[in-house]
Amino acid sequence: MSSESQTQPRVISLIASATEILHGLGAGNMQVARSHECDYPPLILDLPQLTRAKFKVHGATSAEIDRSVKGLLEQGLAVYEVDADRMRALEPDVILTQDQCEVCAVSLADVERALCTWTGSAARIVSLRPHTLADVYADIETVADAIGRAQAGRDLVRSMQSRMAEIAATVEGRSRPKLGFVEWIEPPMSGGHWMPEIISIAGGISPFGVSGQNSPWVSWDDMAAADPDILLVAPCGYDIATSLPELEGLRSHAVFKTLRAVREGRIFVADGNAFFNRPGPRIVESTEILAEIMHPDVSTYGHLGEAYVVWPT
Repeated sequence: MSSESQTQPRVISLIASATEILHGLGAGNMQVARSHECDYPPLILDLPQLTRAKFKVHGATSAEIDRSVKGLLEQGLAVYEVDADRMRALEPDVILTQDQCEVCAVSLADVERALCTWTGSAARIVSLRPHTLADVYADIETVADAIGRAQAGRDLVRSMQSRMAEIAATVEGRSRPKLGFVEWIEPPMSGGHWMPEIISIAGGISPFGVSGQNSPWVSWDDMAAADPDILLVAPCGYDIATSLPELEGLRSHAVFKTLRAVREGRIFVADGNAFFNRPGPRIVESTEILAEIMHPDVSTYGHLGEAYVVWPT
């Protein structure tokens, strides 16, 4: 589907970032179904939901979710379930998924299992696997190509790159604080993949994680040894309201309360679900949030109070 003049395809997106890419390309009207994690833009909530998690999500703590997911994986079971019959009935031309992480979202393997009984003309599966910012841009162009909107993909990438360059220029030459990014609370995990890159663009240093590599598990002792100037808590799949109660539980943690960022009141909680865990168009807003947190005197994008808050609130 490389020609932009071809018949409009029917697209199923089973990953939130791909859904946001689709709408960023101005092709939201092509989408006919979504995953349980796809929630932006809000208008897609009316679309059929084809997936569900096999573990308790709502009301579970990060430690409980971690145990549930590891238990499923140890048994060789899939973490998510795909409604194959309903998906087939929708007659999609393109299915968007990912093969980066079997824990974070419905994976390529999940989709392939759902499609294994299909006969006749099968949908084209487009699987995304971004590890770096360059990969995110490439994935946008891959999705654009798959739906016949190649030029829209190039335009969107150029716009994002231009905005990233503006952020970098705003903070250029300033001191670069160490920002400890918390991608999961219990057990603690920091940010890898594209996170060190966007922290750097926003004018900071990431003491954990290597660009292009998986997010690392870290202990609170590791965090204390690095002693970051700023701590940003934005767990995968968590909004601000979900993260805040878990942070309250850390108040009495022997190591956590000794961190410089805690003592100096430089703890921030962001909407990880909306921004830091989705490698799509809003990764630019993620970078703006980082710049605003680290350099509030020169970087003002209006995200405070909406996309992130100061803790304690």
